[in-house]
Amino acid sequence: MANLISPTRPVASFDSGMGNIRQGLSRRLQVGLLSTLVAGVLACSGPLVVLPGGQLSGELAEAGAIPTDWSVAGEYGFFKLETRPSDPYSVNIAFTVVGGALYAYAGATETQWVKNMEKNPLVIVGMDGTLYPLRATRVTHSNEIEKFGTAWTSQNSFHRDPKDSEEVWLYRLGRR
Repeated sequence: MANLISPTRPVASFDSGMGNIRQGLSRRLQVGLLSTLVAGVLACSGPLVVLPGGQLSGELAEAGAIPTDWSVAGEYGFFKLETRPSDPYSVNIAFTVVGGALYAYAGATETQWVKNMEKNPLVIVGMDGTLYPLRATRVTHSNEIEKFGTAWTSQNSFHRDPKDSEEVWLYRLGRR
């Protein structure tokens, strides 16, 4: 029986062969993990961090359980927003509460969810596993934009004041 490692056969060739095997396994593992991730994203109904999703899941709030004063949600935070009821499109976005009113702000960018709400203002907001059917109303009055801007910019130094933008995509979300 021949020696696997002999003085006439360099060890480097044996190692490079194992490297190729490891590299092949590594590629298969990468492809497998990527395939699993893609399948998971596609199977997910709601948004996944910054990736949009489809229909939200959760418990639908009764009409009487929908807050008229959203201060119960805190001054600001994040929620899931579902737009386009015919073909649900959902995102995770920041919200701000001013004077009990709930606001969603896209800045100066007409995002996909903004386009969807312009066509159909009926939305669903998901917070803490509860789904709230609401209506989005675009805010255009300068006084309301200014009040929102004061609250928005006080949250962190990266938020730009909406009154400094030419186009403002700000929505008040309330009962249907």
